[in-house]
Amino acid sequence: MLALLVLAATWGRALPWALVALVAVFLAGGVLAAVHHAEVIAHKVGEPFGSLVLAVAVTAIEVALIVTLMADGSEKNATLARDTVFAAVMITCNGIMGICLLSASLRHRVAVYNSEGTGAMLATVATLATLSLVLPRFTTSTPGPRFAPGQLAFAATASVVLYGLFVLTQTVRHRDYFLPLARAGEVIDGDEHAHVPTRREVLTSLGLLAVALVSVVGLAKVESPTIEHGVAAAGLPSSVVGVVIALLVLLPETIAAVRAARRDRVQTSLNLALGSAMASIGLTVPAVAVASIWLSGPLVLGLDSTHMVLLALTMVVGTLTIVPGRSTPLQGGVHLSILGAYLVLAVIP
Repeated sequence: MLALLVLAATWGRALPWALVALVAVFLAGGVLAAVHHAEVIAHKVGEPFGSLVLAVAVTAIEVALIVTLMADGSEKNATLARDTVFAAVMITCNGIMGICLLSASLRHRVAVYNSEGTGAMLATVATLATLSLVLPRFTTSTPGPRFAPGQLAFAATASVVLYGLFVLTQTVRHRDYFLPLARAGEVIDGDEHAHVPTRREVLTSLGLLAVALVSVVGLAKVESPTIEHGVAAAGLPSSVVGVVIALLVLLPETIAAVRAARRDRVQTSLNLALGSAMASIGLTVPAVAVASIWLSGPLVLGLDSTHMVLLALTMVVGTLTIVPGRSTPLQGGVHLSILGAYLVLAVIP
C-alpha cells in the first residue's frame, strides 16, 4: 500500500536522484510483497494454478507498461516490445531456470521434475517465439523486420490460441504433468505447510497482490526515464532499456521460483519460468497487435542475427536439459552462461 501511495505521489513527475533512490526502495518492497501474496494464493489453490496466477498477473501489467511506453510513437520505442519480450524469454528460460536448477541440485544433489509437462511448455515457448520474433526477419511484404497487417493478425491469433491450449492442458486435461515430483518420481499433489490460508486470507492476498503488481510496474515506469537517461549517458544501446524493464517486472517470479526450488519443488519453479515466458509472448503480441491500430509509430518485432542464434541455442540446450527429467548443477550453469552471454552482448553488441 505504501508503494502505491509513492506511485501516486511520483507519477508523471521528474524526480531528483534522492527520490529515485527512494522509489527504488519501495519498488523492492512491492516485489517482496507480491511474492508473499502470490505464495499465499498458490498454497490455497495448489499447483499449477498458483504459478499460473502469478505469471499471468505480472505479464498482464507488463503488457500495459509496454503499450504505455510505446504510446508516444517515437522511433526509439519501435523495438521496445521486441526487446522486452525477448529479454523476458532469455531471463526466464536461462536465468530463472538456470538458478533454480543450480540451487535445487546443489541443495538436494539432483533436481527432479516432470519432463512431459516441462517439455510441452518449452515447445510452446519455442513456437511462439519463432512465429512472433523470428519470422518477421524473413518476410518480404514490408521493408525491414516487420510484419504486414495480415501477418501480424495471424501471429496474434496463433499466440492467443496456443496460450489458451496450454492453460487448458495445464489446469484441466493433464494437470498431473505440471505437479512437483518427489525423489522417487511420484506426483506431489499438495504442500508440506501445516497452515492452509482461509478464504478471507486468500481474498485479501488476491487484492494486495494486484496492488503490489500495479505498484511494481508503475514504479518501474516512474524509474524508466532515469533508466533511459542512464543508458544513453553510458553510451549503451537502447535495447538495454528493454532488458532492465524485463529484469524489474520478473523479480517477483524469480524470487518465488528460487524459493520453490530450495524446497525441492523444481516443477513449480519451471512452471513459473516457462509459464512467464509463454505469457509474455502470448499476451504481449496480441496486445501490441491491437494497440498498433492506433499507435502512430512503427512496430519492429524481428530479432537480429545474434539474438536468433541465442534463441536457437536456448531452445536446443533447454530441450537437452528437460528430456531426462533430472538435472545436476552443470545444466544450471550452462543456462546461466547463456544468459551471461546475452547480457554481455546487450551491453557490448
